[in-house]
Amino acid sequence: MLDPLSMERVKNSTLDCCRACKADSPHVFLPYGDHAPAQMLIRPEDLDEEQPSFPLNAQVCLECGLIAVADQIPENFFRHYLYIPSGAATMHSHFDEFASVLVERAGGDGLIVDIGSNDGLLLAACNGRGARTLGIDPAENIAELAAQKGVETYIDYFHPQSAADVKAKFGAAKVISTTNTFNHIGDLHNFMEAVCILLADDGTFVIEVPRAKEMVERAEFDNMYHEHVSEFSLLSIVKLGAYFDLEVTDAKRLPKIHGGSMRVFLTRKAAGFPAQPIVAEMLAEELSGGMLDQSTYERQVDAFNETGDILREMLDDLKAKGLKIAGYGASARGNTLITYFGVDGNYLDFLVDKNPLKHGLYSPNTRIPVKPVEAIEEEKPDVLFMLAWNFFDEIYAQQADFRARGGRFLVPLPVPHLVD
Repeated sequence: MLDPLSMERVKNSTLDCCRACKADSPHVFLPYGDHAPAQMLIRPEDLDEEQPSFPLNAQVCLECGLIAVADQIPENFFRHYLYIPSGAATMHSHFDEFASVLVERAGGDGLIVDIGSNDGLLLAACNGRGARTLGIDPAENIAELAAQKGVETYIDYFHPQSAADVKAKFGAAKVISTTNTFNHIGDLHNFMEAVCILLADDGTFVIEVPRAKEMVERAEFDNMYHEHVSEFSLLSIVKLGAYFDLEVTDAKRLPKIHGGSMRVFLTRKAAGFPAQPIVAEMLAEELSGGMLDQSTYERQVDAFNETGDILREMLDDLKAKGLKIAGYGASARGNTLITYFGVDGNYLDFLVDKNPLKHGLYSPNTRIPVKPVEAIEEEKPDVLFMLAWNFFDEIYAQQADFRARGGRFLVPLPVPHLVD
């Protein structure tokens, strides 16, 4: 039971209504405590300074199944960003497949616009198929990386005015895509208004996001953080789209992406696209899976907390044996996991990450140093704690030398286990 002061902090950092369907009073089911933004890594010269942190409280709308946290990110936080998808081979192959889908939907010379285009990995694959493309992203540092791939980026946040400006300059978009960005949007209705401004009358809006159903079923609650403010059910997207005369007419399950994701296609009702059977199938899955039942969330939070207890016991045992442990992946979801579970520098000597933008920095909250992946061979840890567990198969294959000298992997989710 939370004390009165904690209850007041929860109240001041929660949503009064669902940001998708606008239903009142989403249920707070998991107060994580205070967290710094998960991508706000610390520079060495700032280690002694207090880091800004905000209450992180997961809520669920029991009318549509949207899981959300309040949007508390400082203004212009995404103007300089540290996440890029290109570090994971899985995302290269995934975006290559996705590019084929987008190009087919665009047809001929139809414009493909990717919102939150990041380093241009997806649009570069579209360009390679002869498509006409444009990225929209506020991060100037990341846009420079996209330019190196031949991807043009309109540097701004996506909102009605920027959508109108882009349409005036480049024309309407036959396809608008957003991958793992829609879940970062605090004002979804403002974003959808912008989509409707830019989208051609017969166009398609395609969303790729982690799916709330998989997160709840597997108690993967590490995937909530201040930048990642929503976890979507398909029903929540259906209800959101209805406000803007957009229908979900197709969908695809993506079980191997980010712990379980989905690809959702929305088209204008007036365009008359028929809904594919999979839409009804996935909606029925969510209802039968208890996505609108409060008891489901209470049960799965207990499972998540039990995972933390098991992990700390395993880590205590490994440390008692004198083993050296490093974390693999200075990821946002990984930072939520180690902060909430109390896995700090007493357990992990350092973190490694493929992203050079993070090297030499320190993890938020826990202040663990982040090093290049080559540090695994240089410092020879005995165990790699998989913060980036959602890319475990890829990392396992890459770490043949680590395995050859007896190294083991501690995989935290969905069930904690050691892999030789």
